[in-house]
Amino acid sequence: MTERRMLVVGAHSADFVWRAAGAIAAHTARGGRARVVALSYGERGESGELWKEPAQTVENVKRIRHDEAAAAAKAVGAGFDCFDLGDYPLGLDDAAVTRLADLMREFEPHVVLTHPERDPFNPDHPVAHAAVARARLLSSGAGVASAFATTPPSEFLVFEPHQPELCGFVPDTFLDITSVMDAKREAMSAMAAQRYLHEYYGQRAEHRANHARKVSGDKGVRFAEAFQRMTPKVVDAL
Repeated sequence: MTERRMLVVGAHSADFVWRAAGAIAAHTARGGRARVVALSYGERGESGELWKEPAQTVENVKRIRHDEAAAAAKAVGAGFDCFDLGDYPLGLDDAAVTRLADLMREFEPHVVLTHPERDPFNPDHPVAHAAVARARLLSSGAGVASAFATTPPSEFLVFEPHQPELCGFVPDTFLDITSVMDAKREAMSAMAAQRYLHEYYGQRAEHRANHARKVSGDKGVRFAEAFQRMTPKVVDAL
């Protein structure tokens, strides 16, 4: 049986924790392999608590954010890499897209998760989406034979943004993360620089579970994450 591989790409080092840690934990709990890529550490715009420390430096903030994200990824069974491209604004040029496409060719993910293409409150998230979408197409050669190495097209989903109704996010997939919610809590706890989000995303998992119960009738769903598919799902029966 082929090992399922999941790639999660966030603009900042903590993005995967709030929005997809449950999906990653569920994936690895089933024997799959997961890899998290942060395009930046969020050292300028998402590390406010760390900047309250006297004589703080950018390099020290990056070090702390790396350690936090690596611990969070370990809690859900994933590997962690950071491209360290800077944040606010996120600096993504052609070389960075090529680097991401090369990583996809090497890892050959079956499913890729990232941000939605719109976010009126965060300038980095749409940039990340565009880069991931482009790298995914480049890595697969748009599904046709090419003059360079390609990988089979992956499933492509976006995870839930902080304010979904303002980002054009319409969930079509609810994932039951009840059995791995403790792992998600551990991952969230590792992100000490953003403690203010811990309660919010715990509550969000309960809200989405309520929606999942109504859709499925499964009363056992206590925690869930929401996703939206960017590509159709191919099946052999309905």
